[in-house]
Amino acid sequence: MVGSKLTYEECRRQRLEENKKKLEELNLTKLAQALKTPTPKKSPAKRRVLKSPKSLEPVRRSSRCADKPAPNYKEDLLGPLMTIGRRSYQRRDILNRVYASHEERIYAIERAKKIQSNLDSQFPSFIKPMLQSHVTGGFWLGLPNHFCKKHLPHYDEMIALVDEEGNESQTKYLAEKAGLSGGWRGFSIDHGLVDGDAVVFHLVTPTTFEVLKK
Repeated sequence: MVGSKLTYEECRRQRLEENKKKLEELNLTKLAQALKTPTPKKSPAKRRVLKSPKSLEPVRRSSRCADKPAPNYKEDLLGPLMTIGRRSYQRRDILNRVYASHEERIYAIERAKKIQSNLDSQFPSFIKPMLQSHVTGGFWLGLPNHFCKKHLPHYDEMIALVDEEGNESQTKYLAEKAGLSGGWRGFSIDHGLVDGDAVVFHLVTPTTFEVLKK
């Protein structure tokens, strides 16, 4: 019995050693150990690719203006706006507005009334005190509604303004709005009208005003 047991143990040990050698040859032991204790894989960091700035290429221009200097859009916004007649109008004039005092307005109206009193009464007239909206910015001149309904055309028409020297300027009369639009801007700038002036409009023909200011 003892001899048989030893023989069995020796055989079992021999088989274990043989199996161990086979495992070592196949490297299965290390693989099994690696499976038991897995290590987290580190993903390689992605390389950031810096985009190179695009080269600044000149703007394509029409062949018609290729030989002309490129436009400059950084011009001073307060530069000259327009030139009419003897005077040059600039946007900075709007920023430097000077408002007439109440006393100055009253004085101008009194002088206008004296001028109006010496006019031929057979032709209708009215006095129009000037405001900033009439002589700067919008340049819209609203006329008295009652005067327009009674004496002026009931449709849009060109109306002439004749100054004290006999110079004539054409303006656009808008019947529905009862006022002067196109042309009035040039007239007011050219004649130096400012806030506080009082102007006499003397209708000498159905479409002609004699404009007086002294």
